[in-house]
Amino acid sequence: MNAPRCVGWRALGAAATVLARLPQRATLALGTGLGVLLRPLLGRRWRVARVNLALCFAAESAVDRARRLREHQRALAIALLELLRAWFAPPSTLAGLADVEGLQHLRDAAAKGQGVLLLTGHLMHTELATRFVAEALGAPVGGVVRRYHRHPCLERLLDAARTRRLGPTVGKFDARGMARHLRQGGRLVYSADQDFREGHVFVPFFGVPAATFAGTPQLVRTGRAVVRFLSMARGADGRYRVRIADPGLDARLDDPAGFAAHYMAVLEAAVQEAPDQYLWVHRRFKTRPPGEASPYAR
Repeated sequence: MNAPRCVGWRALGAAATVLARLPQRATLALGTGLGVLLRPLLGRRWRVARVNLALCFAAESAVDRARRLREHQRALAIALLELLRAWFAPPSTLAGLADVEGLQHLRDAAAKGQGVLLLTGHLMHTELATRFVAEALGAPVGGVVRRYHRHPCLERLLDAARTRRLGPTVGKFDARGMARHLRQGGRLVYSADQDFREGHVFVPFFGVPAATFAGTPQLVRTGRAVVRFLSMARGADGRYRVRIADPGLDARLDDPAGFAAHYMAVLEAAVQEAPDQYLWVHRRFKTRPPGEASPYAR
């Protein structure tokens, strides 16, 4: 890579570091203001969020769902700043902001030399939750990430930040790399709640059939790992509650459809704790059962 071409990205990283050092109260205030600015700029994404909220909270009134959308707009803007904090904030900035529960699950697996697939979802705090877990555990926690091959400078910037603050990264399409990391006793955070066009099964998510990846059990078996669930929510006081729990998925590795269904039920329960902090702008229900049209085409 030609180093001079990355000067702009390094400058962006320096600016991100400044923002990441802001106190929590200032971060939340800045995020609230940013949320207002984003409302007219992300019209397409807000339309997707409206569809998702209408599907998942169908029993609510239009007024209640409009309130949910406004809350989500604010939470999404704050989450952008929380990403910067996960990658660039010094430990002193984040000290005392989170209560981490369930670390013993990771310690028990480490004592056995066994890897842990930390299954989660797009709760908008995944990277920050990973950071809190890694620091509380005193050991790296890897993550499955999207590679930005068209932007090598950005890729190098983000990968260096993640590796330094969280742990090693594996590309989302590198199944062998994931399994190898798990077999070596590593911890790997993995979100499998995106819309999958291939290798999926339809299982309920908020009562709506959702195309969900059916290959996660195979990854766990190949990696000789155990499955735990990672969730995090930000409270009204600005503090975070991070939880690692046994969702009972290890017993369902021989039943991909049952595994996927239980995974979605566990994720749904986590989303219900802080609905505004889930990524509703993702077209979760784009792939439909045969004969059923995409709700986003309306």
